[in-house]
Amino acid sequence: MALAVQDKLRAWAEKELLPLRIQQAERTAILLGDAVYSLAWDPAKRRVLLRTWDPGLYFPEWPKDGEQDGAEFPMRVHLAWELPEDKRRGLKARLRRITYELGPIAPASRRGTAKNGNAVREYIYADDGEPVLSKGDSLNGDAGVITRTYPWAPGRQTPCTCYLTDAEWELDDLKYADFLYDLPMHKATYRARSDGEVLDRLDLMVDFIPLVHVTNSIPASGEHWGKPTVATVLQALDELSATDTDSSGASATTGSPIIGLAGARLPIDRATGQPLPVKVRAGTVWQLNDNGRMDILDTSAQLAELRARVDHILDRIAANSRLTAAGLGTLDPTALPSGYALQLALGPLDSLVAAMRLARTHKYAVLLRMVQRLHQAGQAEGWPAGESLPARLIWGPHTPTDRAAVLDEVVKAVCAGIMSMETGVQMLQDVGYPIKDTQKEIELIQARSFEAAARLADATGDNAAVRRHLGLSDVGTEITSVPLPPSPE
Repeated sequence: MALAVQDKLRAWAEKELLPLRIQQAERTAILLGDAVYSLAWDPAKRRVLLRTWDPGLYFPEWPKDGEQDGAEFPMRVHLAWELPEDKRRGLKARLRRITYELGPIAPASRRGTAKNGNAVREYIYADDGEPVLSKGDSLNGDAGVITRTYPWAPGRQTPCTCYLTDAEWELDDLKYADFLYDLPMHKATYRARSDGEVLDRLDLMVDFIPLVHVTNSIPASGEHWGKPTVATVLQALDELSATDTDSSGASATTGSPIIGLAGARLPIDRATGQPLPVKVRAGTVWQLNDNGRMDILDTSAQLAELRARVDHILDRIAANSRLTAAGLGTLDPTALPSGYALQLALGPLDSLVAAMRLARTHKYAVLLRMVQRLHQAGQAEGWPAGESLPARLIWGPHTPTDRAAVLDEVVKAVCAGIMSMETGVQMLQDVGYPIKDTQKEIELIQARSFEAAARLADATGDNAAVRRHLGLSDVGTEITSVPLPPSPE
């Protein structure tokens, strides 16, 4: 089952361009400190859609009596932004807000129409006043609570679900007193999904908010937001920009120097009688008097100083951001005596990347778990029911690795019997060898290891074990009858 789910997740990641989405989110997280993923079930495509959001549009709403902490999940989340005016379509400036909210399970609902003609959702009740339940829900008569059993939690009744609301407000209808978290719903215009469902507290049939907030760094205690990588070196980046501007000015005066002439015969404007401005050009000749001279302003020393200051600021940025000069690529490789010295130079970068990956490991595991559960809720073909299997992303090496040294180490350790083949193949996969599936790679290796199969046969005398080692199917042990020719009389 784990292999089947892994294949399903890889097929989904390929369709949804997961590596590209991760690049988009990670660039935003490193630059702004946070990134946001949203997951949504598409009834037409029969799969989960993945989208990344600007963290400036993300507004979590925490319980009034709860503490805001990076390890907790909000009970209500808004994605809000302003839509500009579209005169061609006759649309005014609007505010769009997408709201995900966890709440008690309500009766079944359907598309309805409000008094102003806008599409809304209305709950369904029977003639006797009893609520009509959705398929799979049950009503607890004593407490009056509707419960539901989700595919990933069989045998456990849950009274909670997630509601989706996607609405727009015209900015002219909003007042300064209106708060983003509490907008007037009677002035809202609700959107509709591709299958016609009105997005007015639409029951998503899941007990979680399908949003994943990724922080770039480990949040401080009681905090929810991350910190950009460049936040610690913003002043140095400003100084680097100013120094580059000064260097540009100094290079202009160095390439086209300022020349002072004394005793030179300059051309005269016949209309005004004033000397014409003189420019330095190739092949220009000036006639000087006996006491004439030409002085050149040399700014090359200042330009060299500014270039040295640029290198100094880059060293400060590398040290303060923990990216190191080796990580920025400004370190001369020939200046290092050995690979061990390079490894020591990359030590701060290793600790920085380890902390960033630690902040992301749990979030991406939650994202993959949500993908499984949304496919289960959508009853996608091939996705097994039951508890979601743990899945995680494996990050590649962020620093140069000596693949030849790792290969030699694995060969010696596996041949000496102090390392299993599984561990050796995993080490080769981690340093960048094109191994897609560790188990399949081991099976291919064993299918050609005839010497190991011979030793296994000598040690156990079990031909069935040898055939399984080589990946061959078992054969029957029955003794077949062989017809004998009739004996001569």
